[in-house]
Amino acid sequence: MGMRRISQTLAFIQECLFPGGCALCGQTLLDGEEAWYGLCRRCQALFPVDREPRCSSCGRPLISEQGLCLPCREREPFHFDGGFVLYPYTGKYRELLKAYKFGNFRTLGNFFARRMGEILSRFPPEEASSFQWVPVPPRPGKIRKTGWDQADYLAKRLEPQYTRTPARSPQRVSPVSTPCLPVCRCLKRLSSKTQKALNREDRKRNMKGRIICVKAVPRRALLFDDVITTGSTLDACAEALREGGAEKVYAVSLFYD
Repeated sequence: MGMRRISQTLAFIQECLFPGGCALCGQTLLDGEEAWYGLCRRCQALFPVDREPRCSSCGRPLISEQGLCLPCREREPFHFDGGFVLYPYTGKYRELLKAYKFGNFRTLGNFFARRMGEILSRFPPEEASSFQWVPVPPRPGKIRKTGWDQADYLAKRLEPQYTRTPARSPQRVSPVSTPCLPVCRCLKRLSSKTQKALNREDRKRNMKGRIICVKAVPRRALLFDDVITTGSTLDACAEALREGGAEKVYAVSLFYD
């Protein structure tokens, strides 16, 4: 029995003993795959990764623009080469992130990792295999305050031991993606003000020089965070990666605000 199958079985046993139900609708989870993702199949189907036209800089959907969205046309270019975002931070999508961050539905990390892995299909296979995942580092004291770091928890779900088992059939839920990419925790965040109450310019100033490299950086990086608002945090991380020697940096976010 493969590692992934064992993990799904254990997740299902836990669901049977301590039922939490689907993170979104509360329905009983019926098998190992549903328990592994924390979502029933019906709710999983509500969150496909669409292929609508996207801004080549930040990754947000384009409405009437071509190439770049209006905010990206008006700001200085980011230090990352392009961005990918999965979902808007509204409605059912917002509820999904709240369940993950605040509702103790941590198995949703497996679902998010699967969706993030699908982004790799947008690169040629030989290019996709050359990347490493790089999580945005937490604010100092965050883990002590909240008990966990959502980005690093997600990073563990992106590591090869969670993603290497192939799907059993086209009808079954597929694993995160192939190829399996290593995770490089090479960034550290220094003390700064919280970003939430700041405007775009203040956020940029607040993050200037607050991200440093603490180990060798990958040549090609897929930098990721849960939410992108102005992009200041991701940009500061990308700048640090560039200074550390990264040649290509792409930003990946679960949600855009």
